[in-house]
Amino acid sequence: MRKAEMVTDKGTLLIEFYDDDAPIAVQNFIDLSKKGFYDGLKFHRVIPGFVVQGGCPDGTGAGGPGYTIPCELDGTRQYHDRGVLSMAHRGRNTGGSQFFICHNRQNTAHLDRNHTCFGKVIEGLDLIDDIRQGDVIQKVTIIEENA
Repeated sequence: MRKAEMVTDKGTLLIEFYDDDAPIAVQNFIDLSKKGFYDGLKFHRVIPGFVVQGGCPDGTGAGGPGYTIPCELDGTRQYHDRGVLSMAHRGRNTGGSQFFICHNRQNTAHLDRNHTCFGKVIEGLDLIDDIRQGDVIQKVTIIEENA
């Protein structure tokens, strides 16, 4: 089971990955994290009651890692519940580094099977309500656990 510890200005989120449902998105996030890609980036888009979004290297919402990955929409956990980590994109199969964390199911259900869900916040969930636009992702650390 692989997890990530995301230290933000508001505290630490522990994320559990959906390795079986979204292996490409999970590995992409892990690879970028291990390179320090997310360290120091801001949450550039925060819509209360909807999502907090980060992962844009230029802070505008238009940037990425210089490549795209395909959407993975067929897994059993492709539902945008509270705390779910999902790939942001500007059209099918255009995700790269940007991700969002859902505030609640009521306002995010329409994203199901349109954006790849690849993990979920399992500790520190209440902190997502405190994150504001401009808050910083200080560091993302990947935790590899033996099954």
